[in-house]
Amino acid sequence: MKKLDLQFLNEEGKTVTISLEQPVEPFDEAAINQAMDTVIAQNVISSSGGALVSKKGARIVDRTEQEIF
Repeated sequence: MKKLDLQFLNEEGKTVTISLEQPVEPFDEAAINQAMDTVIAQNVISSSGGALVSKKGARIVDRTEQEIF
């Protein structure tokens, strides 16, 4: 299962990660960048360390599970 992790820095300089499951492929770097800018500009998410103030990065995490029994 793939997920998109959006990483931000909050007012305390700590990393805050927002994970989105089943992202649309192919991945559009410009759209992801713009979405992250919107989250910061509209101040819609805050953390225990304060508001999100900057982008740290974005990554695709691909996790595979295999049933043993």
